[in-house]
Amino acid sequence: MFAELKVLNRDQRAACIASLLGWSLDAFDFFLMVFVVRSIAGDFHAQVKDVAWGITLTLMFRPVGALFFGWLAERFGRRPVLMIDILLYSFFELASAFAPSLATLFILRALFGFAMGGEWGIGSSLVMETIPPQSRGIISGILQEGYAFGYLLAAIVYGLFFHLIGWRGMFALGVLPALLVLYIRMGVKESPVWERRERHIDYSTLGSLVARHWKRFLYVILLMTGFNFFSHGTQDLYPTFLQVQHRLTSNVVSTLLIVANLGAIVGGIAFGIYSQRVGRRRAIITAALLALPIIPLWAFSTTPLFLGMGAFLIQVMVQGAWGVVPVHLNELSPEDLRGTFPGFAYQLGNLLASGNAVWQAGIAADHHDNYAWALALVAGVTAIALAIITACGPEAKGVIFGRTPPV
Repeated sequence: MFAELKVLNRDQRAACIASLLGWSLDAFDFFLMVFVVRSIAGDFHAQVKDVAWGITLTLMFRPVGALFFGWLAERFGRRPVLMIDILLYSFFELASAFAPSLATLFILRALFGFAMGGEWGIGSSLVMETIPPQSRGIISGILQEGYAFGYLLAAIVYGLFFHLIGWRGMFALGVLPALLVLYIRMGVKESPVWERRERHIDYSTLGSLVARHWKRFLYVILLMTGFNFFSHGTQDLYPTFLQVQHRLTSNVVSTLLIVANLGAIVGGIAFGIYSQRVGRRRAIITAALLALPIIPLWAFSTTPLFLGMGAFLIQVMVQGAWGVVPVHLNELSPEDLRGTFPGFAYQLGNLLASGNAVWQAGIAADHHDNYAWALALVAGVTAIALAIITACGPEAKGVIFGRTPPV
């Protein structure tokens, strides 16, 4: 493990740090919303399932941003577009703090989703095109768990500050990621693979390249739909589950979410390393299937201790599978589309799974606020489906970027 990290030079480490922080702070801004759904509903005299549309709209607009910013990254480079993207999602997060109505908040959350959609694809392509092939597994796990780290930061902020600053103050803190642009500007270099290209595609070329690889594109969209149901189905309404069904205080909810995301970080890194040894598909399938026996402990426990154990273990598996995603998608990507293909396919999967929070809230409401049933149902079905989809797909472990096309 340490040998795979030690081979990175200064520029490679800087790219990894920038992408990790970009995704972490992106996730931090996104997950601030899931902690305050109930509070927003109270302020605007709405139902929880109505406010959950704010989460759905964010997810729905992410593929639009992934396509737009991905095309810019193919044309003008990963680094400058990443900086623009981070500034935009930070601005829209701050603006959400001043929403005078639920309708305005929904518009701002959609715009935030548009900006948020560009970060993952650009950041992951910058890293994977910069580091050596033997480091991809562990870096993939570390990079993806920036998402869990962002969730953990949001949980800490919720526990420490929510009772003082309310949901509007939480969103105002979301402007902090804008400071990351200074680090990228001073310390991060452009992707060497992008710089070596003989040509950089324009908008008309983008469509023809996507059409040429449409079978792989459709498969990856299906795969990422399963992945997004797996993550959002176990995360987005989990705070509401603890608040409403178990009536836990904000400090206890924060603690349980911190525990869950520590599990996510452990799982993402562990399975990222595992995928370097056994292959991407086998690592994903293993993590997905191991989630099944944990679901009863996670969803149906009645004490904070056992809820915490379940939360830790389920996220080891959920984010263990996710830890393989950055490297798997970048290795499957056509050479000329790596700035667009992974992120756009990922976010289209997000779009297809974007109704999850609303559906789960509706299922819970129909069963007398039984969020445990809604969470367990989605997690169980998705784990099985994800394992099957992954088993039926291709793999391109170890492909050399810039020279060898995915097989």
